[in-house]
Amino acid sequence: MSRLAIWLAAACVVLAAQACTKDKPTETAATAAAGSNDPVKLLDAGRRKRLPLRYRIPEGKTTTSTSTFRIASLVSSEDAAVVASPPGLRIEVVSGPADVTERGVRFEVDIVNAEAMLPPGLDDKLVADLQASASILDDVGAEVEINDRGIIVEGRFNQAAKRPDIPVRLLRTLVNARTTLTRVRLPVEPVGLGARWEVKREIQVYGFEVTQVDTYQLVDRAGDEVMLNVTVQQMAAPQTVSFPEEGIDITVESMEAQATGQIVLDLDALESDAEAHGTSTDRISFTTEEGTKELVIAERFDIQVANTTNLLPDEPVE
Repeated sequence: MSRLAIWLAAACVVLAAQACTKDKPTETAATAAAGSNDPVKLLDAGRRKRLPLRYRIPEGKTTTSTSTFRIASLVSSEDAAVVASPPGLRIEVVSGPADVTERGVRFEVDIVNAEAMLPPGLDDKLVADLQASASILDDVGAEVEINDRGIIVEGRFNQAAKRPDIPVRLLRTLVNARTTLTRVRLPVEPVGLGARWEVKREIQVYGFEVTQVDTYQLVDRAGDEVMLNVTVQQMAAPQTVSFPEEGIDITVESMEAQATGQIVLDLDALESDAEAHGTSTDRISFTTEEGTKELVIAERFDIQVANTTNLLPDEPVE
């Protein structure tokens, strides 16, 4: 039971954004007046001089990155408390080559290597088992198409992502976390330093309906590189989700997560540099044939994404 609770909580608190599906627009008073369903709401246009923010991905562009995910949990009930620190996860991703379309740019995103981040001194068999569990994400990927504001207009997972041994819920959470940080949705209006905008949407995390609000602030800009501060908030209303295979009903009494971070957004690349850190508190009850057990799950999490394109060795000249 505790293992399921830990992994459920781990997935729930990772930053999420809707990826590999069409963006679900959130209508605001401003966008309704403009006759559109824009998912981005401008809160403050910032100082002058104001310029549009747009992605300019060139044909054939390929970008590589490394993402790391770390989580530590304290799971407590009426009669016990367990501190858990599952192995971190490191994934290497290749995005591209880009194919410029009428709507924006289409490209593939592929996990070329996934590995557990393990401390030294572990038993060899345990190390092999944990690395084997992580490596099932190898070759998993998707094809996405985004417009010049980073809004996904179409997307789908590849065949490797559809294998029966792939943890689909966890996979979507990881992809969503990277999407929040590496391909920011940009406002339609011109903006200057200090500008703030938000993206609010309803997402699904392990079957739960969660409201997420991403708020970005423009703090610096130099050509096609943009520095942003980001704040992410997640909240879930009381709800119950059934997991028939495990014979468990899980009820969320309250679920809240907050994260802050910084992004160096490269407008002519398919990946960017970013980091975010946050905490969450979830109050959850598990109901089985044996009865109901209430848990409080407190977590800390860290996510980092590094654009490693320029670290690749030059191709040999023939």
